[in-house]
Amino acid sequence: MPVRAAAPTRPTTIPQVIERMRALEASLPQADGVAWFTRLYLRVTEAVHAAVKPHAFHDPRFLARLDVEFANLFFDALAKPPKAWAPLFEARARKGIAPIQFALAGMNAHINRDLPVAVVSTCEHLGIDLEQATPQQQDYVAVNPLLEQTERNVKQWFATGFVGVVDVVCADDDDRIAMWDVCRARDAAWIQYVDTLDRSVGFAGRGLLVPLS
Repeated sequence: MPVRAAAPTRPTTIPQVIERMRALEASLPQADGVAWFTRLYLRVTEAVHAAVKPHAFHDPRFLARLDVEFANLFFDALAKPPKAWAPLFEARARKGIAPIQFALAGMNAHINRDLPVAVVSTCEHLGIDLEQATPQQQDYVAVNPLLEQTERNVKQWFATGFVGVVDVVCADDDDRIAMWDVCRARDAAWIQYVDTLDRSVGFAGRGLLVPLS
């Protein structure tokens, strides 16, 4: 089921992305599966925004533009979910699914399906030859430690950050969560093409959303 997003204007800066995510989070029911992903995505985006400083990377304009292109693909999916996003949108109100499962299913779709598209569109917008984009790729990889920290903290964050909403913690469900890794997904996204992604990403998303009980 699509989400009717309140803001029709596509963001062009990271602060605008953050503003729209905050509005989206506020508009969704607290237990909605899409809301759980949005909460996680918002926190990650805020962390990336804080990290993208003029002298911190070879090409901060690339990372900033990539963040915007990437987020807009999520906003597009809200209105018309591609196949890779279908598992999350189909399961968003389903009982017995832990919040972390919704969050990781969204990350699976967004990184494995949308990130390759965002990399290509960002390079096209900035006139960067993807095959010669060594500084940009180094910056892209340099973001991984931030995302790894988020991945390490995510179970605790979901367990303690929303008291009264999180009824299930995935302490006994590590095998299912371990099927997906953010940094491996980002590494693969640099070289993938969108027309081969939807089916395989959708399959992984359904695996992440098997009810716990």
